[in-house]
Amino acid sequence: MNPRFVITGTDTGIGKTVFSAALTDALEAFYWKPVQSGLENETDSETVRRLGRIPSARIHPEAYRLRTPASPHLGASIDGVRIDFETLAPPVVDAPLVIEGAGGLLVPLTERVVFADVFARWQIPVILCARTGLGTINHTLLSLEALRARCIPIFGVAFIGEPQEDTQTILAELGGVRSLGRLPKLDPVTPQSLRQVFRENFDIDLFRTEPR
Repeated sequence: MNPRFVITGTDTGIGKTVFSAALTDALEAFYWKPVQSGLENETDSETVRRLGRIPSARIHPEAYRLRTPASPHLGASIDGVRIDFETLAPPVVDAPLVIEGAGGLLVPLTERVVFADVFARWQIPVILCARTGLGTINHTLLSLEALRARCIPIFGVAFIGEPQEDTQTILAELGGVRSLGRLPKLDPVTPQSLRQVFRENFDIDLFRTEPR
């Protein structure tokens, strides 16, 4: 089977791009970032390619590349681009696929559509990346409610940060969701260290068994 996952976060700057790089590497998957906002610095696709040591052929081109580093609806407006969310469709590949959203679930893609609306159309299992720090319980539970309100399948929560066993346990219990593991913060982040900690903290076989 070739599993497919959507990677989203409870907020921006969570670390979901680093997680996406590790998962793409572990599954020998293709990676796709549907919308990239901001092109001056390293893009998320470039980060995944570098940290995951992913061949360029397995990095699917973005559907929209916006120069302005802002929410996609605003960046597109400033750049003079019209985002047609109805044409956004995951690439068809003969391998696992990792799709990374932008920011959180309710980030506006257009003036009327948020990313969660697109994920609801796709019906691909979502991995929610969440911090382990203060405030994450509220943000994570709200994100899980937003997913369930749209009947989006939830694969589990991936925690990122320092160990907080009580936080991880209470979120799994209150959220009724699977805790997939915890990715510690790395400084610096290198392809070698990322691969090692991912394999130490996550059950890769679990990700391989998810049906399409």
